[in-house]
Amino acid sequence: MQAIAHYQQVISDYFDNLSLQKEPANLYTPIQYILSLGGKRMRPVLTLMAAEVFGADCKEALPAAIAVEMFHNFSLVHDDIMDDAPLRRGNITVHEKWDVNTGILSGDAMLILAYQYFEGYEPQKFRALAKLFSKTALEVCEGQQWDVDFEERNDVTIPQYLKMIEYKTAVLVGAAMKMGGIVAGTTEDNCGLIYDFGLNLGLAFQLQDDYLDAFGDPETFGKQVGGDIIENKKTYLYLKALLQSNAYQKERLLQWFAMQPEDPADKIADVKELFKATGADAATREAIEEFTNKAFATLAKMDIAEDKKQLLHKFGLGLMQRKV
Repeated sequence: MQAIAHYQQVISDYFDNLSLQKEPANLYTPIQYILSLGGKRMRPVLTLMAAEVFGADCKEALPAAIAVEMFHNFSLVHDDIMDDAPLRRGNITVHEKWDVNTGILSGDAMLILAYQYFEGYEPQKFRALAKLFSKTALEVCEGQQWDVDFEERNDVTIPQYLKMIEYKTAVLVGAAMKMGGIVAGTTEDNCGLIYDFGLNLGLAFQLQDDYLDAFGDPETFGKQVGGDIIENKKTYLYLKALLQSNAYQKERLLQWFAMQPEDPADKIADVKELFKATGADAATREAIEEFTNKAFATLAKMDIAEDKKQLLHKFGLGLMQRKV
């Protein structure tokens, strides 16, 4: 198992050399565009890493890793349309640069392209990869629908929120790692454990994202701090604050989350104070640690060398200590 930078370079080299100069150009050029914007590319890196954890050369897992990244970007293109988002990774979104119809169709094509990357694997691995991919893709859609539904609801519970982020975010992290195990030909037990490792890390990652959105450093976070508060998103922080608030605090929270003032500065500042006063900030940090520890607990059961367990442990710690 090699340094994360090595896997990132393998992925980067692939996309730098990928050419989708095909006709009709209005279908393929937007795909080339969104893929060229980069991003963290955490998920394909995890596929390559998992393959080497289980004894394969990471290059063997490259097609599966690219399929994961292709699917992830397909979901972003469609999410941006649903959110009417103007920017993605600091650049104009596909539907703004072209139009909504182009975004829908190019996104659809990316989903099909993702499946095609599995075709080079022998039949048994192809079947296992395609089955996992189909299950995961459907779960991501279910998570996205729950996210949309929750915008109109005032009775969302913490278990419901955790299920939503599990499906919308964490299942793809788990699947990315399990695909590496499938390509490497490891045991079913190992595949299940690396999936659970990724799933719990994915949950911790999303909760960390919720936390950083409110309390991150604007210099390092990479997007506007307080964005979820501005948009009245019912995150883990908000739901915990409601649960742990007194009557006065609860009324203030509900009032703020029923409005979108032109200048959101006071709203952001007061809501952050409420998150602290109710202990929601501490509770969120505890939840991040809980899911991270759940991920680490699977390492003890995994049938791999101790040094590889330590590398996965170090990777998980690094992910949770991130500031971006």
